[in-house]
Amino acid sequence: MDIETDSASGLESSIDPLLQPFQLKGLTLRNRIVSTSHASMLDDNGLPLERYQRYHEEKAIGGLAMTIVGGSAMTSPDSSWGGGQLDISSDSIIPHFQSLSERIHRHGALVMCQVSHLGRRATPYGGSWLPALAPSRIRETRTRSFPKEMDTDDICRIVDDYAIAAKRCRDGGLDGIETLAGGHLIGQFLSKRTNHRNDSFGGSLQNRARFALMVHDAIRSAVGNDFVVGMRLTIDECVDEGLDFEESVILAKLLEREGHIDFFDCIFGRMDTDLSLATHIMPGMSAPGAPYLSLVGKFKRETKLPVIHATGIRDVATARHAVSTNAVDLVGMTRAHIADPHIVNKLVRREESRIRPCVGASFCLQKKVHCIHNPASSHETIISHTIDTAKQSLRIVVVGGGPGGMEAARVSAERGHSVVLLEAATRLGGQIIIAASVSDRKDLIGIVDWRVDELKRLGVEVRVNTYADGNTVLEESPDVVIIATGGIPDLDWLDGAELCDSVWDVLTGCVPVRQDALIYDGTGRHSAITCALHLARMGCSVTLATNDDTVGVETPYTDKVLFRKCAVELGIRIIHDVRLVKAIRRENGIVAVLRHELVDTDMELSASQLIVERGTVPVDDPYCELRTKSSNNGVTDIALMTGTNMACTKATQFGESFRLYRIGDAVASRDIYSAIYEAYRLCSRL
Repeated sequence: MDIETDSASGLESSIDPLLQPFQLKGLTLRNRIVSTSHASMLDDNGLPLERYQRYHEEKAIGGLAMTIVGGSAMTSPDSSWGGGQLDISSDSIIPHFQSLSERIHRHGALVMCQVSHLGRRATPYGGSWLPALAPSRIRETRTRSFPKEMDTDDICRIVDDYAIAAKRCRDGGLDGIETLAGGHLIGQFLSKRTNHRNDSFGGSLQNRARFALMVHDAIRSAVGNDFVVGMRLTIDECVDEGLDFEESVILAKLLEREGHIDFFDCIFGRMDTDLSLATHIMPGMSAPGAPYLSLVGKFKRETKLPVIHATGIRDVATARHAVSTNAVDLVGMTRAHIADPHIVNKLVRREESRIRPCVGASFCLQKKVHCIHNPASSHETIISHTIDTAKQSLRIVVVGGGPGGMEAARVSAERGHSVVLLEAATRLGGQIIIAASVSDRKDLIGIVDWRVDELKRLGVEVRVNTYADGNTVLEESPDVVIIATGGIPDLDWLDGAELCDSVWDVLTGCVPVRQDALIYDGTGRHSAITCALHLARMGCSVTLATNDDTVGVETPYTDKVLFRKCAVELGIRIIHDVRLVKAIRRENGIVAVLRHELVDTDMELSASQLIVERGTVPVDDPYCELRTKSSNNGVTDIALMTGTNMACTKATQFGESFRLYRIGDAVASRDIYSAIYEAYRLCSRL
């Protein structure tokens, strides 16, 4: 037998640990890569209809072994957080599960569902408007509910609900389920921090585990011995009086002896505050990769059951290490599959270097399951993850090599068009180069590097150090011109703008850094808070003023809370609800006049350096110059972008001129995702 070697990893594909099958009870998983349960927000009134099914089906098409659906799927009507969960509290879910499981199985993958009761994490102000329940009457900081302390009738009802919900999953053709014993109701019983009961459900670990044992006993009775049942278990809550590692091991062995658990899906930390979620459950790009893998490996050595783990495992090399060192049996690459659902197929085809990287930007937490640089994720019913070849080849000129321009060139080349990309700077990347210059966000460069490699593979002609005016573009005899020239910092609106620096100036080192700085944030995006942290870590005294009621309004909640934490640690002063109206030079430095948005009064703050962030102004000179020469007057048909008009025919059919489009910040100040999504939607239909 010929043995082929993966050129990217150096491994023989026949012995790559990630591609080896695994036996989970009666199930054979075709490899070791899974997608763990998460809230996609793609349900329709609690049901997994077409959008939900296509999102998970794409991962099965892409080759993974198993996808676990139903992040926090509700077993009971009083387990709602107000929307965005699968509702498995009634039989109406069964036919949709049957359709989902058939689709997943068709592609050789398995599918399970996480079944859970939120306990005190539920909302009493949405869903069925029922009071939240918990082992003890202890409010959760994040969800703010004051729960009712459960009595024995509540306990018995919810135990039955778990069992019936599990049976619905089995009747729906799913391959198994997992319960959630971390932060949700089972975990709230297990932790001394949330369980203050003095009856048979509180006190000793044996008593605190009673509810979990009852739930799993009822589930096993309902689904039979052949159905796979696992538990997503917190192996250390990392807080005083919380469930610690030693107790988690004792609990695991107790569950193991009872015989109702078939695997553990290990997580770390708590869910009751934004900070604990950002630090432990869903760490972003500023955290080290796979931060709890060694602890999970230690836990695995204490149990006989298979172990799954996903936290912070974003790349194949880390996943391969996790499996090859026997730290896990199955590796969860959940956010990585939002970035690229075809990871496994690329491994099998020995195309590891072509895997679109998860850069850890946490955009998928802010805009649920939207990847910052894969526009097809969550849009599977609208656009495809694969790009079809166009019926005829066009000459396409892309002006601007930021994320939108690179994506436009990449997609156009995939379609079979002849593409030239013109970039004025010395390298591709645009604003991402600036953002990635700061250590906390350095992994953003993966968005650029992946596209640079793809452009090389596709043979796109890239010309850097090339300022493209109208004549430069016309010399290429284009059929289509795409203007992706981005923008420049918006400062001209301000009286005294000549006294101010932009965030770009500071992060690129174009201006010297002063001892004290006042940063005005007029966007609520990452730029200003990134600059504030950068300067504070250099030893500067920093004040951040914003016209919003909190910092980082347009950032993921995990980034917001981590900035607030760092601001306290670094001594950054924060002022809310103020608008910058003027900058004045005085003997003591630069004075910023700030107007309070609520009471309309002015205040003055002085600093050695005033840094202003208010988005960008489009650089649209090439667009304006070419517009009247184009066959469409530079107008982008909304129907083309939304998919109603599915194709653009050769420009010469509209006359002897070219069609002209502009995308991204060349239109208006937005974000990375908007530029890439706009490029993909347009160019996949050219």
